[in-house]
Amino acid sequence: MIKVGIVGGTGYTGVELMRLLAVHPQVRLQAITSRSNAGTAVADEYPNLRGIVDLNFSEPGMNAYRDCDLVFFATPNATAMNEAETLLSAGIKMIDLAADFRIKDIPLWEKWYGEKHTCPDLVEEAVYGLPEMNRDTIRSARLVANPGCYPTAVILAMLPLLEHGLIEPTSIIADCKSGASGAGRKANVGTAFCEITDSFKAYGVAGHRHLPEIQQVLKSVSPSADLVFTPHLLPIIRGIHATVYADGKGSDGNVQQIFEDFYRDEAFVDVMPAGSHPETRSVKGANFCRIAVHYLEQSNKYVVLSVIDNLVKGAAGQAVQNMNLMFDIDETTGLDSPGMMP
Repeated sequence: MIKVGIVGGTGYTGVELMRLLAVHPQVRLQAITSRSNAGTAVADEYPNLRGIVDLNFSEPGMNAYRDCDLVFFATPNATAMNEAETLLSAGIKMIDLAADFRIKDIPLWEKWYGEKHTCPDLVEEAVYGLPEMNRDTIRSARLVANPGCYPTAVILAMLPLLEHGLIEPTSIIADCKSGASGAGRKANVGTAFCEITDSFKAYGVAGHRHLPEIQQVLKSVSPSADLVFTPHLLPIIRGIHATVYADGKGSDGNVQQIFEDFYRDEAFVDVMPAGSHPETRSVKGANFCRIAVHYLEQSNKYVVLSVIDNLVKGAAGQAVQNMNLMFDIDETTGLDSPGMMP
């Protein structure tokens, strides 16, 4: 059994990790930490876990983690980096669901996140945890940087087009929408029920922290790749819908087949039939990315529609997928539940 700790168990990604790992056949939850809830039963905070998770929240620190094989950090940015060296030195593997190890350019990370990075030497070692790109290196990693939710949806939409040279790599426009859970559990006027219900808005137009992450990954495939990225807030709880546009390099009538072939062996990427329009509700609670590709002949543009659950394939589910790879077990273990409809 893989003995697992979760740091930051009271947030949405923390409870999603617990929901998935509590029924994972090869995992034992060893420790769930929370400074504000230490000593409180996990099931008292999250009644959906009554009878499933029989643990109390504990204070974060090595006393809680020392018997773990792996620790997930479901914490705010600039948290995991302060404990990474201690855990890795103790032989404990790490998956960080925040952004501490995603961006390789340290000054760029410090610019976007407004912090001094405390362990830059580990950033180079960290493996970007997108299995569809980095499966082999994830298997041998001891530190994985779990991708952001928007980047997951956008990158998976663009990979086949960039790999096959079908688009102008500087022409990408990512028009993305997310449910309110993407902002986290902390109370905030901007994501309060009365503020977002019956409304829809863009945010972060001048710059969003996920932009340099997406740019870094796309440039690793095509060095000249760049994009305009605009996120929007939907009046729903879960889900991301990314509509990604790019200018074509001439038409390719086989683009549907190219996408199907590219993701044929990927358990968690579903390329839908030609002409489809995937819905966020089809991936709610599931570790799937559903994609549909369209070619607009009149304007010579590709439009790729990509949907994920921001808390699952965009966070906790992808983290569990990475854990499976790191411990050489079937990648789909504990993640084969379909989406919830309605």
